[in-house]
Amino acid sequence: MREYELEVLEQYDIEIRGTRKIRGAFFCDTNEGTMLLKEAGVSDRRAPLLYIMLSNLGNAGYPNIDIPVYNKEGSLISISRDGTRYMLKKWFSGRECDVRKECEILQATINLGELHNKMSWFEEDGPTGTQTGYLPLGRHLKEEFARHNREMKKVRAFIRDKVAKSSFEFLFLEYFEKMYTIAERVTKRLEKSGYNNLYEESIQSKKLVHGDYNYHNVILTSGKMATTNFEHFRVDVQAQDLYYFLRKVMEKHQWEEGLGKAMLDAYQSVRELDSREMEYIALCLAYPEKFWKTANAYYHSNKAWIPEKNVEKLQTAITQTEEKLRFLENIFTFIL
Repeated sequence: MREYELEVLEQYDIEIRGTRKIRGAFFCDTNEGTMLLKEAGVSDRRAPLLYIMLSNLGNAGYPNIDIPVYNKEGSLISISRDGTRYMLKKWFSGRECDVRKECEILQATINLGELHNKMSWFEEDGPTGTQTGYLPLGRHLKEEFARHNREMKKVRAFIRDKVAKSSFEFLFLEYFEKMYTIAERVTKRLEKSGYNNLYEESIQSKKLVHGDYNYHNVILTSGKMATTNFEHFRVDVQAQDLYYFLRKVMEKHQWEEGLGKAMLDAYQSVRELDSREMEYIALCLAYPEKFWKTANAYYHSNKAWIPEKNVEKLQTAITQTEEKLRFLENIFTFIL
């Protein structure tokens, strides 16, 4: 560790026995167990809310979570001499969930359902986080889709006006109408679905989501699973976590229908999904998000040189759209 990072650890009332650098963080062997020091991914006012939420999870019977540690000054954020903000968190000895192993994927899916059963913001914690900051709320999906649709049209207008076009730009224009038509159909169907009531109910009952639930944030340790990196938690529709995890896994498994169905069944073995949540997941999967994301990244990049990898990403987004629609029809009986 660099000297100023060691100085950060001196801000805590713990004994450091050893440290080991990993990607973007440090494992710390301490007298209170394994901990992780990394740059803080939350603001000063949001950090106490994160602590309260994780403490509630622990009190509700879910102990394997990376609860942050207060320093000697009573703060969850410690600042190094170069101004970098750090957070020290409880951590676990183990390895990430292996996305290649179906048994671990299903175990992680069950773990998500168990988390959701316990993740709510209680009134006694502060109805809006009044004393500790603000309670983050998820954006309405209709607003998200509408913004993405506008951005895709902006990219098309920009590329159309270019005289010399790259292979990426030709590919985007070739498939724009097809992808945009799907995006519009999903947006219109969302408006007629039960999502608005589902969203309002989730906000009113303060249902919490992890916000970034994927196999990197699930650790197998001593025969149990630990869940980490809750920094993106918010009040939102909990099925959003399941959609995101399902999509990330399916992209690795070429939208293998048997595994997708097994994941939905595994989740529902501990938390039942109603028809609105199932349709919500299907709509999120149907939206051409990766096509939008790749195009939007291109628009905000240096367009004088477009890496070949970006062309591959766009082609993958196009190919996976067909695979997703087949998956949705067979697993969700969802047809646009």
